[in-house]
Amino acid sequence: MTDESNIGRLTFIFLLLCVAMTCSAKQEVTIIPQPQSIQLGENIFELKRYFTIYADTQFVPEAKYLIKVLNKATEKQATIKLGLQKNSVVSLLKSDKNLGNEGYHLTVNDAGIVITATTNAGAFYGLQSLVQLLPAQVLAKGKADFPFYLPHIAIKDAPRFPWRAFMLDEARYFKGMTAVKTILDQMALHKMNVFHWHLTDDQGWRIEIKKYPRLTEVGAKRKDSQIAEWDSPMRSGHEHKGFYSQNEIREIIQYAKERHVTVVPEIGMPGHASAAIAAYPELGTSGKQIEVPVVFGKMPDSFNVADENVYRILTDILDEVIALFPSNVIHIGGDEVRFEQWQQSEEVKKMMLREGLKTMADVQIFFTNRMSQIIESRGRRMMGWNDIMGDDLHGFLKNGQTVKAASLSKNALIHFWKGSAKLAEKAIRKGHDVVNSWHSYTYLDYSYSFNGLAKIYSFDPVFKGLEPKYHSAIKGLGCQMWGEWIPNEQKMSKQIYPRFSACAEVGWTSLARKDYENFRRRMIVQQKRWDYQNIEYTKIYQNKLTAKDFFNYVKVGAWSSEQIQQSYQTIKWNVSEQVQAQGTFDVAMVFDKGLDATEIEWLALYEDGQEVVKDSHYGFSGHMLENISYKLKLDSFKKGAVYTLKASLKGSKGKDSSGEVRLVEVD
Repeated sequence: MTDESNIGRLTFIFLLLCVAMTCSAKQEVTIIPQPQSIQLGENIFELKRYFTIYADTQFVPEAKYLIKVLNKATEKQATIKLGLQKNSVVSLLKSDKNLGNEGYHLTVNDAGIVITATTNAGAFYGLQSLVQLLPAQVLAKGKADFPFYLPHIAIKDAPRFPWRAFMLDEARYFKGMTAVKTILDQMALHKMNVFHWHLTDDQGWRIEIKKYPRLTEVGAKRKDSQIAEWDSPMRSGHEHKGFYSQNEIREIIQYAKERHVTVVPEIGMPGHASAAIAAYPELGTSGKQIEVPVVFGKMPDSFNVADENVYRILTDILDEVIALFPSNVIHIGGDEVRFEQWQQSEEVKKMMLREGLKTMADVQIFFTNRMSQIIESRGRRMMGWNDIMGDDLHGFLKNGQTVKAASLSKNALIHFWKGSAKLAEKAIRKGHDVVNSWHSYTYLDYSYSFNGLAKIYSFDPVFKGLEPKYHSAIKGLGCQMWGEWIPNEQKMSKQIYPRFSACAEVGWTSLARKDYENFRRRMIVQQKRWDYQNIEYTKIYQNKLTAKDFFNYVKVGAWSSEQIQQSYQTIKWNVSEQVQAQGTFDVAMVFDKGLDATEIEWLALYEDGQEVVKDSHYGFSGHMLENISYKLKLDSFKKGAVYTLKASLKGSKGKDSSGEVRLVEVD
């Protein structure tokens, strides 16, 4: 071979390594999520066109998965043999050591590629790391060719949390099997293991229930859809419909199983039930016929918790759901229940007297425990959003009407999404396991301006200040793709990616190994993988901030054009009802309407007329929103004190501007 040929071959190898690794002084490996331990050697290994994968009998399914990936990418054939061979090129071996339920070791050296694991899931995740060491083209049909060049490397890896979930809301907009399978493929590559499938809500019922066909005949379609943003009068002008047959659900469950992803269904109750009530009005508290709503938000209709016939129907539904889904966990939602119909119902009032229930929160817990008993009797475990604990997260419960006489089943798995960390700690102290999906860090329907890539990456599912003895109760996290404003797959994809990768690393990688700048460098190659797979993603991470980014905040006040002047004026609002303990509060000054805008100089919290904390920075609230969030940390709480917000505001160019003051506790 000539010197020129040697130089050309070395150049080719170097270019391939630049695809597999970020070309930096440290030659960083671009696996996402970041493994727990990496030792990188100086040499390279050449994986030639024809090779044999030897797999321990237990790991044959995983070996076949790798063959399928490589055959799709190269349109060439590799072979697979069973049994153990000392001189194999790629080996999947059963470890003598306990590497955990999902741990693995991966080594690449002159002898070949060896993955050892205790379980099939561990072997599968080792293969995902191997795939990410290969050129990005291996994830695209017919785009790659042998030989492949890999670095000599030794990886020891295992996840930080056992629950690493992605939630897709298809109740609002049905996406279909192809979109779901694409997400499951990305979950597999990113070592995420729970697909939380939000299948029912007010605006749609997406799962076939054979005993109650009207759930899909009526509940799976709506005649129009609200567009633009919350409270918008604009409509799409088009009917929206779609649901999954039970055979289609079985196909998706099997597809997920092959990728070591558990599918957890969410069947919402007792609120977010309008689609079901539209199909069967006898399920509703009022008993009135309604249509499937075309607007989004918190609907007033809820299941009639005082009617035994409702429990019978819901039991039938859950029986079909449990027969379909092998998941140990069944999610019942339980969030954002509006209590007006229960409060007006004579049936519910009689039930409260009969059962000794004092508040609407007690009523919801009574219902939730009934569902938990049904699910537990079938050998499964109930999960619900943390509203099921009976805390007033939305201002629906007035005059201290939180839980008084009921106690939630300790077997319930709490899906924390809203409220202070103290509420989550209370749940843990009561014996509950918790999955942390705190909306301020995990909701992917929020804009990149509010939940940016760096912010999501910084999330720690273990609540700050939680005693170490309770850390094991935090089972992991979920990232949520709510569907109100994502009518098509393209928009959904841009909301999901690249934040999906940050969520995956939060769930897998230890805190000591997390490094945002390193993560961003690894994302360069991950974006190449998405390019080859024709997956759209957001390249500019700062999107325009809109009012809908603050829909989970509580409105605590407003300002009007009558209060706005051309110079800064101080306006105040009483927030004693919302400030009930020490903590950090985020206050958003959200423009509502007007020809002009409002400028903000500062915002402060007062306790009995004395300033206790102030955030001074310039904000602009108009048709463009800039720096409108103000952080106020209350270090100590004085019981019985009057808490007041004050803000310094002025008109921008004119005085025609009004808006809302919205507050949420973030820590």
